[in-house]
Amino acid sequence: MSTPFTMPTDDEIYYLAELFKIFSDPTRTRILFTLTEEEKCVQDIADTIGMSQSSVSHQLRILKQSRLVRFRREGRTVYYSLADGHVLTILSQGLEHIQE
Repeated sequence: MSTPFTMPTDDEIYYLAELFKIFSDPTRTRILFTLTEEEKCVQDIADTIGMSQSSVSHQLRILKQSRLVRFRREGRTVYYSLADGHVLTILSQGLEHIQE
């Protein structure tokens, strides 16, 4: 099944390639999959994937800059979640592709 696409602009190609670079890091991908279940704080994410809070925070900063996660503050605790349904779609489609 082929879907006709119009060639994206050079800028769009660049930003799409940058987006895929973000997904190329296994730690960031683990964090994203962790957030498909529910929003979590850094400590909960770190416990789930077996990494330090510092390492998770560093990766979350990259994911925030790429607009793949969002956050909300409750007192001193920051909770993270997927930015929108597109992120879940990208993860689902990628997983489905490799499992074929």
